Amino acid sequence: MYLKEVYKSKKKEIQTKLGVKNVMEVPILNKVTINMGVGEAINDKKHLDNALEQMALIAGQKPQITYAKKSISTFKIREGFPIGCKVTLRKDKMWAFLDRLIHIAIPRIRDFRGLNSNSFDAFGNFSLGIKEQIIFPEIDFDKIDTIRGMDISITTSARNKEEGLTVLKSLGFPFKK
Repeated sequence: MYLKEVYKSKKKEIQTKLGVKNVMEVPILNKVTINMGVGEAINDKKHLDNALEQMALIAGQKPQITYAKKSISTFKIREGFPIGCKVTLRKDKMWAFLDRLIHIAIPRIRDFRGLNSNSFDAFGNFSLGIKEQIIFPEIDFDKIDTIRGMDISITTSARNKEEGLTVLKSLGFPFKK
């Protein structure tokens, strides 16, 4: 079942769990931001091109290149160097990505024991790190040059950590007991 319909069908249930009076007060998911750092891009631009291509396959949307904000001599980084890529998903693309993340990608993680519920910030936004981009079925294992990780941030309209956790649990996110 499409994740957006799951959310709509469980909205009343979430409302009673949170104890809010109006259905419009139930927290919603605003956006998902996927970030991939590519430190190797300093020496070889092909690494950045490959990361951009893989990120576009995973997200279904063209990613933005992120640039260094300041120079760090120990890492041989100068201000303005391209050092990664990111993409922000909203609306239907966000729901489709989360559906694939929960039902296809996360079950493919080796030795997975559940997501950490302490990864919420004070405003109910959730962040998780993935060590390998190959857990997504869109990525062809034979065509990758390097295994890269990525950070995924889910921004909600929740007011606190408990509200965000309730919403994501009701959507089927596999949190640790």
